[in-house]
Amino acid sequence: MAIFKRILCPMDFDANSNAALALAREIAVQNRATIYLVHIVPLPPPGPEIGAWSGMLARDCKKRLEQVAERRLGGKVPYQVHVKAGRPDVDVLNFVSRLRADVVVMATHGRRGLKRFLLGSVAERVVREASCPVLTVRSGTSRARRRKSP
Repeated sequence: MAIFKRILCPMDFDANSNAALALAREIAVQNRATIYLVHIVPLPPPGPEIGAWSGMLARDCKKRLEQVAERRLGGKVPYQVHVKAGRPDVDVLNFVSRLRADVVVMATHGRRGLKRFLLGSVAERVVREASCPVLTVRSGTSRARRRKSP
């Protein structure tokens, strides 16, 4: 059986990512692992105020992510919080490498058709390109439905 000591859990603050965090917590408890919570702030199109805007948004997201982590993980498992402005698919994969993750536990939104074509699929790219196993929590699962976003 694989032992996962470094669990990467990308968060976007919806019910699915809360369900993924709950699963990551279960795995962390079983393996005495550390969870690395990551939120990638998507960058808007370039403009004159992008630096100030992305910095302010990243600070707000980090505070929110720390609150989620403390509420859902505090005292149960060790964790670290990381927030970065960038491209979610690229930066999640960069975190996999940088943190030497043993497993990624993440939500998938199950987009289909035109929405998937236009918006892409972060989870799909991570599943295809990650150097470690990736567990996905799909939209509409009973675990995702039970959890409300913060």
